[in-house]
Amino acid sequence: MNIGFIGGGTMAEAILGGMLNAGVADAGDVIIGEPVAPRRDYLAERYGVSVSPVNGPVVGGSDLVALAVKPQDLPKVYADIGGLFTDEKSLLSIVAGARMKSLADGMQHSGIIRVMPNTPAQIGAGMTMWTCAPSVSQAHREAAAAILSTIGDAIYVDDEQYLDMATALSASGPAYVFLIVEALIDAGVYVGLPRDTARRLALQTVKGSVELVSQTGQHPAALKDMVTSPGGTTAEGLQALERAGVPAAIVDAVNAAYLKSIRLGRD
Repeated sequence: MNIGFIGGGTMAEAILGGMLNAGVADAGDVIIGEPVAPRRDYLAERYGVSVSPVNGPVVGGSDLVALAVKPQDLPKVYADIGGLFTDEKSLLSIVAGARMKSLADGMQHSGIIRVMPNTPAQIGAGMTMWTCAPSVSQAHREAAAAILSTIGDAIYVDDEQYLDMATALSASGPAYVFLIVEALIDAGVYVGLPRDTARRLALQTVKGSVELVSQTGQHPAALKDMVTSPGGTTAEGLQALERAGVPAAIVDAVNAAYLKSIRLGRD
């Protein structure tokens, strides 16, 4: 199967690298449309794929086309390649907030696969939610599932509304985690630890805690209780977090991102 990319940015490269490393596709089967010449040259040299400064040949030469551009670039892309898709082709979009109906109208094509990945896909540890239109062939559904499996975990849903929720939680979520990790490191420095030591402690603490939740299957609250001794240091720290409204702030952050995703889909 020939696979094309409209846009050769970071997330497109993550998907490209994942599927090539896993043998889901060969470099000779891939073409990338990328307007920035140095980026084109890098992708061609690094991965051995074909590149193009324009998008028409990408659509013409591909069975499955991944759309990896910024939301604000969609009108230009629609004007560029709308109407070029034939019935046997499918469009796989990773554009945040772009709804399937808008994509179908803009491309004048119903075979839409909508995907919401996140940045840990760059190291094969991503979390992706995806769905597709009824007109997408079984072969293209299977190809999409195979490609997405190479960049981490993936969940298929029938209802598109869940993708806005995933955008707020798993797609935006790494930024929230990075903020917390940064705060933990800074806190370690504040109480007197060398920064490199605080960084090492914070990173392994977060990594180990996530693995413990994942591997034991226990509710996070139960594991939190295991750490919290009556009248101890952890209880004191948790009280400070509660007084500062940290749990509620995280809920508010996810909800704000969710509402923004909905608004992007309406623009």
